[in-house]
Amino acid sequence: MKKVLLVTTVSGFVPQFQMHNVNILQKMGYEVHYAANYNIPSYGNDNNRLDGTGIVRHQIDFARSPYTKQTIIAYKQLKQLMKKNRFDLIHCHTPMGGALARLAAKNTNTKPVIYSVHGFHFYKGAPIQNFLIYQTMEKYFAHYTDVLITTNHEDYQAAQKFKMKENGKVYFVPGVGIEVEKFKNLTLDKRKLRKNLGISEETIILLSVGEVIKRKNHETVIKAMEKLKRTDIVYLICGQGELEEKLKNLTDELGLQNKVKFLGYQEATPYYHMANIFLHPSYREGLSRALMEAMAVGLPIICSKIRGNVDLVDNKGGRLIEVEEIDEYAKAILELSNNPKLRNNMSTYNLEKINQFDISNIDLMMEKIYKKSFD
Repeated sequence: MKKVLLVTTVSGFVPQFQMHNVNILQKMGYEVHYAANYNIPSYGNDNNRLDGTGIVRHQIDFARSPYTKQTIIAYKQLKQLMKKNRFDLIHCHTPMGGALARLAAKNTNTKPVIYSVHGFHFYKGAPIQNFLIYQTMEKYFAHYTDVLITTNHEDYQAAQKFKMKENGKVYFVPGVGIEVEKFKNLTLDKRKLRKNLGISEETIILLSVGEVIKRKNHETVIKAMEKLKRTDIVYLICGQGELEEKLKNLTDELGLQNKVKFLGYQEATPYYHMANIFLHPSYREGLSRALMEAMAVGLPIICSKIRGNVDLVDNKGGRLIEVEEIDEYAKAILELSNNPKLRNNMSTYNLEKINQFDISNIDLMMEKIYKKSFD
C-alpha cells in the first residue's frame, strides 16, 4: 500500500483540524502515517482521538522552539523515518514541523512535499524580527516545497513572491472548513446550560474559544469588562493554557470574579449556542476555525482587525477592533449588548456568509490538490 506522512509539531493538530484530509487520503487508497511529538498533545490532555482512525503513529521529539538541540534530534528522527518507509507524499503543518519535514524530505529525496501554512509568523503589524527570522526561513524552505497551501488572502499574496521548487505551486484554500449544518441544527436546552453555570436568562453572554495563551489576547477583553461596570454581562473563556493562572489573578485584581468564568478545555459547541456575542481578540490568526464555528451558530462577532479575521468578518456581521484597543472593545460590547435587533441582523448575515467555508467545499479543493500532487 502506498503511504503518506503527515507531520506536525504537536500531536493534537491532526485530530483537531485534519481528519477530513486523513479521510480523503484513506479513500484514495493511501496508508496515513503521522509524525509528531505525542508527549505534548495540545487540544486536550491525551492522544485518544487518534485511536481507531487507522493512522500509524511515529514519535518525533519536536520542541516548540528552534533554539534547542532537540531540533537536531527531531530532524535526524524524521530523516530516519523517511529513509525507512519511502513515503509517496509528505504533508506537513506548523512552522517547526514544516521546516524540518521539508529539510528531511530534501535530504532523503522524498517527494512530493505539501506544506500547509496556517498563518505565517510574519504579517502586517508583526515585530521586525518576525520578518528577519520567519520570512527568511519560509523563503528558504519554499525551494524544497512542491505545493504551498495558504488559508487567507494576506498569506497567499506573500507566498506568491517565494521562489518555489521547480514546477511548485501556491494554492489558496480558505481554512480547514467546518460542518456548517452540524452547528446550525444542534438542539440544546439553553436554560439548563445557563442554570448550570449560574447565569440568568437576562444576562448577556460573551464567549471566547481558544488556548489561554498570549496570542489569543483574552487579557484585552478582561480589561474591557472592567470598564463596562455592568452586572448583566458575563465573559466565558473555553480553553486552557499557560496564562490561565495569570488571567485568573488579573480577574481577581479587577474584581471580576463573577463576570469572567474560565471553563477549561471543553467541547465548545454548547457554549456557542448559549452565548449572545462571540469575542475573538487574537494578535495573530491564519483563518480561525473557532471564528467560523461561531458564525455557523449565528453569533455576532467582535474580533481583532487582523489577517484571517478580515477574511471572515465585516461590518455587517460584527465589529473589527485594533488588537489592544481596550476602550473600543468595551464600546463594541456595549453597542451589541444594547441592541438585540443589530445582533439579529448580524446573525442572519453570518449564517449566510459562512456557507462558503463549509467543509464540503474545502474537501473538494484538497482532493484536487492531492490528485494533482500524485500525478
